[in-house]
Amino acid sequence: MQDEETRGGIDRRGFLRAGAAGSAALIVRPARAGAAPHGDREMPEQRGAATPGSDASFDLDEVTIDDLQHRMQSGQETARSLVEKYTARINAMDTSGTLPLRSVLEINPEALAIADALDAERKSKGPRSPLHGIPILLKDNVATADRMQTTAGSLALLGVKPPKDSFVAARLRAAGAVLLGKTNLSEWANFRSTHSSSGWTGRGGQCRNPYALDRSPSGSSSGSGAATAANFCAGAIGTETDGSITSPSNNNGLVGIKPTVGLVSRAGVIPISHSQDTAGPMTRTVRDAALVLGALTGVDPDDAYTKDSAGKSHRDYTPFLDPNGLKGARIGIPRKGLFGYSPITDRLADAAIADLERLGAVIIDPADIPTLDDLGDGENTVLQTEFKSDMQAYLTWLGAGTHPRTLEDLIAFNEAHKKEEMPYFGQEIFIQSAARGPLTDPAYVKALARNHQLTRAQGIDAVMDNYRLDALVAPTGGPAWLVDLVDGDYGTGGCTTFPAVAGYPHITVPAGFAWGLPVGLSFFGRAWSEPVLLKLAYAYEQGTKHRQPPKFLRTADLDVRETD
Repeated sequence: MQDEETRGGIDRRGFLRAGAAGSAALIVRPARAGAAPHGDREMPEQRGAATPGSDASFDLDEVTIDDLQHRMQSGQETARSLVEKYTARINAMDTSGTLPLRSVLEINPEALAIADALDAERKSKGPRSPLHGIPILLKDNVATADRMQTTAGSLALLGVKPPKDSFVAARLRAAGAVLLGKTNLSEWANFRSTHSSSGWTGRGGQCRNPYALDRSPSGSSSGSGAATAANFCAGAIGTETDGSITSPSNNNGLVGIKPTVGLVSRAGVIPISHSQDTAGPMTRTVRDAALVLGALTGVDPDDAYTKDSAGKSHRDYTPFLDPNGLKGARIGIPRKGLFGYSPITDRLADAAIADLERLGAVIIDPADIPTLDDLGDGENTVLQTEFKSDMQAYLTWLGAGTHPRTLEDLIAFNEAHKKEEMPYFGQEIFIQSAARGPLTDPAYVKALARNHQLTRAQGIDAVMDNYRLDALVAPTGGPAWLVDLVDGDYGTGGCTTFPAVAGYPHITVPAGFAWGLPVGLSFFGRAWSEPVLLKLAYAYEQGTKHRQPPKFLRTADLDVRETD
């Protein structure tokens, strides 16, 4: 393995000179002898067998942020020891086995120095916040103005240093978190091709699911999901436009929070859509997610959407966590369109609904969203139009240099580096977006207004008003599908789109397993209702305790037909 000072240190020109052979691994680690480029196409030989290096005795396994703080406060651990332990686990497990996990692109070369400074500060002044000394991984579209890369997984931005930290990174640093490294993702947040494989990037290759390594981690926050599930960090930051936090949280047995758009600044995050993008936490418990979320909020002059969060955000969401929070809560079940795509998922969801009722909730079933089938192609029109404009703004923000300056430049880069960037799927979404008009285009303006009307006043708000609901609940998605680099993803269904298009909050919590593969339960509702959703999600989590760590099986054990 490369040491802390060189891991992730190759420059963009050197990477491209290296060619395709082993290129998926060069940023983080030397390629394994005989490794297949990008896809790791060797297939498992034994169903259900754990991969080498999947050590179940790791002493930070499933440890919470509170546990880590107690250990540091007592002297059992330090921020340095936590960084060392998580780094050793990443180095031992992220590349081992027939199908490596490939969840982490690089370790922060300054992580140990940051940890040492935080340890000294703890001794002299005490901790800054509940995140003091806590190692957090960042998705590789969250800018950091340090020695780490920010590339969205693409070779096109390799070696391009952002002018300053993103708001998210700056907030985490201010809270005393250790930015441990950058995670793999679906390249360009899965907005390059309609045939993409979630978790694949030109920079990092194919990220995999630690519950069954031949299955998809989903995306686009693939590495954040896989790494957190694998106990490579205390928690991670993902980003979502439509499903990119909640879906990988579903597939990796995690708690994921997609906040109300504007609760967390997007400044310095490589964009898709200013009307739908947001960053949010991905953790193993609801309390950990609440702790991280509180560190991220705040009005940012560099993101106009955040001004609406004034008076509606909180720096500490833990007071809303109530193990009895479901008692008397009115929960609506929007069955039409959000159930029925997977029998096993329906069975798990129905069991979860029974648990909600057992825990004191009043269940209104069905409570269908009246406009669920009416969006049509409106979301696609909005996302492609905003992507063209917002990507131009981000590339301009990067400043002077030889890096791509426009979406057309990115398209040209991919064409010039097809072997490295497009061995499996193309860039048709890039091309379609480049053909879109400006933000003044009447088709875009009409689509955006209609999207908001259908998902907000006539959609989520309407059904919640009609039944006097505290939240809507549905299965987040089905069990993870097989990785398919030939035809791309084929996930069966989910509930992410309406809260995503509305810009409303959405929390997913583990709800059980099918053949050892996690399935999540989603809570979503009105704008700025994070406190309510956290209360409900926490009560469900505490009343069921479905989270289990992964076993790093080569493939799911389909002989086991029981569901948890």
